[in-house]
Amino acid sequence: MNIALITGANKGIGYATARVLAKSGYVVLVGARDPERGRKAAEELAGEGLDARFVRLDVTDPDTVEAAAARVEREFGHLDLLINNAAISRDHERTPSRLPVAALREVYETNVIGVVAVTNAMLPLLRRSEAGRVVNVSSGLGTFAFLADEESEWRQYATLLGYNSSKAALNAVTLIYAEELRDTPIKVYAVAPGFCATDLNGFIGTLTADEGGEHVARQATLPDVPTGVFLSEQGGTNPW
Repeated sequence: MNIALITGANKGIGYATARVLAKSGYVVLVGARDPERGRKAAEELAGEGLDARFVRLDVTDPDTVEAAAARVEREFGHLDLLINNAAISRDHERTPSRLPVAALREVYETNVIGVVAVTNAMLPLLRRSEAGRVVNVSSGLGTFAFLADEESEWRQYATLLGYNSSKAALNAVTLIYAEELRDTPIKVYAVAPGFCATDLNGFIGTLTADEGGEHVARQATLPDVPTGVFLSEQGGTNPW
């Protein structure tokens, strides 16, 4: 029995990823901070005949993180796949100089510190898997290759201070954990779902959330992916 936990899985890309993984045979734990929305999402997936179960998990709340880890240990004894998907943005067309520090701090609490908290809590369970994986949902907007490219077609998004810098930090976090766990069976890497239309960006993406979820699910289960890489939505390796 393969067990996957996805944070922020009650909607958007996380929800779509949960559906694809469940269809491929995973028991999917739908992590969500809002119990009502999380239960509804899990029930909808279960209504399709899929094994999806709601787990209350607010990545910024240590109590729910520890409770989620305790539940996974109690019910399954191990975890095979952790997808750190939960993320927020507070830029809202603000220039970097106009983004309140409090808003920046809030973004980092979810997009960076929350990932560290959940990963640390789940690592003992991932170590019990024959081939555990930590997959961090990132963005090409957080790569230095993009941020330094003055000719990029996406240059208009280069000043999203909160979102872009938090994803850059997440990329560094990914590489650091990959190095720590290099001599273990656990692989750690980042994936990009593509520019998806979700409520995070005001639904202006060129891909649907379902397409993004398909990308993430595929990338999270590639058979021979190396640790410490950044995979684009096409499956190739992106520069950091």
